[in-house]
Amino acid sequence: MISSQDQKLLGLLRQSARASVTDLARALHVSRSTVQNRIRRLENAGVIRGYSVQLGGEFAASQVEAHVSIKVVQKLTNRTNTALEGLSQVSQLFSVSGEYDLIAIVQAQSLEELSAVLDAIGNLEGVERTNSAVVLETRFRR
Repeated sequence: MISSQDQKLLGLLRQSARASVTDLARALHVSRSTVQNRIRRLENAGVIRGYSVQLGGEFAASQVEAHVSIKVVQKLTNRTNTALEGLSQVSQLFSVSGEYDLIAIVQAQSLEELSAVLDAIGNLEGVERTNSAVVLETRFRR
C-alpha cells in the first residue's frame, strides 16, 4: 500500500515527470528531502518503473494512431509478443480477455506508414487475424 501523500506525488509526476523536486515539495507542502526519499522509495519498490516522453505540439497532432485487436495462435504467443515489441510504431501492447488476445497501440507519422505497419502485424507468424480502429481524436490522456 502507498500513502495518500505518495498518491498525490504520483499524480504530480504523471502531470509532469520533469517537475523539480522543489516544485513537488512546494505542491505537497513537505521538504525537498521528503520528496526525494518518497521518490527513491517508490522507485525501489517498483511503483515508479521509469519516466517517459510525451509527444506534444504539431508533432503529436500529426501522428496517426490506431488500436489493433489481434487474435494469436496460442502456441506462438511469446514469439508474436516479441515480434510486436520489435516494431517501433507499437507503443503499447495489452493482453486482453474476449474474442481477441492482444490490443496493440500503433502510432505512425502518416496513413501510409500506418497501413504498412498494419500489414506487417497481420503478416507476423502467429497472428490469425486483426481488427483495427483508427483514432480520430484524443479527448484526453492521463
